[in-house]
Amino acid sequence: MLTEKPATGSTAATAEAPASGVAPRSIEDLVCYFEGDWVALRDARVSIMTHAFMYGTATFEGIRAYWNADEGRLYGLFLREHVERIRNSAKLLLMDVPSVDQLTGLIVETVRRNDFREDVYIRPSFYKSTKAIGVRLHHLEHELYILTVPFGNYIDTEKGVRLMTSSWRRNADEALPARGKIVGGYVNMAFQKSEAELNGFDEALVLTPDGHASEASAANLFVLREGVLLTPPVSDDILEGITRKAILELARDEGIATETRSIDRSELYVADEAFLCGTGVQISPIVEVDHRRVGSGEVGPVGRLIHDRYFAAVRGTLPQYRHWLTPLS
Repeated sequence: MLTEKPATGSTAATAEAPASGVAPRSIEDLVCYFEGDWVALRDARVSIMTHAFMYGTATFEGIRAYWNADEGRLYGLFLREHVERIRNSAKLLLMDVPSVDQLTGLIVETVRRNDFREDVYIRPSFYKSTKAIGVRLHHLEHELYILTVPFGNYIDTEKGVRLMTSSWRRNADEALPARGKIVGGYVNMAFQKSEAELNGFDEALVLTPDGHASEASAANLFVLREGVLLTPPVSDDILEGITRKAILELARDEGIATETRSIDRSELYVADEAFLCGTGVQISPIVEVDHRRVGSGEVGPVGRLIHDRYFAAVRGTLPQYRHWLTPLS
């Protein structure tokens, strides 16, 4: 379990990065780390009896890496922070996993074997690999995969997004901890996201069981009121967002007052600005909630400032935020 095996035979040949330095054209040709070896994505397969497949007993991270064309270098964003978080999520699922250094090294090597020259998405996942019927967490083996694929915008980060309040509430910590990225828990987000999109909106505003604004289907929330940038506390059943923490750092560096507190749904209706943040959505300004314009109904000055500074930082063009980045090429 989770032991690195030497690549042999045809699998080893398939896993070699292209000599030309150009990423493979087919996703199936991309190299992934799977159960102790590097193989082509087409060769990474599990049984339909796998516990994680049947019951969602897995955890994952979504990590972005940004290509800097001027430097010819790929930068992984908050790599160690994501590794620390997946290790915490694994604890919730009764998994003992490799150290931060070991797991970080496996991720870096997986990316480098693909020789990307574009923005990419990295997904490590620990999953219960035992083939068994029966709902439980204990007495089950687990394995690791790491895949990485070219990846652009999850949603449009320029024009702003339209939200509707979902009828589906965020799962509470005492039911299914939102601070852990647990695969089965994302069905909750799927209900919210589909409800919003099928009703003509871009995203869902999700409420806690007591009615406070929690986050979007898979993104943290910021609201600007009277010059103060607000974000819900972790105790309001949000994911402990890594991008959220970075935005608080960036805002303070720009002299923007910040406060962490519970936010009422109606506060978004009267907010000056609002935006979502996360690995997937990056920085996405909110222009409408429940058919009500947020501020002017356009991307506001604070949201634009945060957006522009963030995207400069993640591509390595702001020296003061180089500590966010890990060179991957």
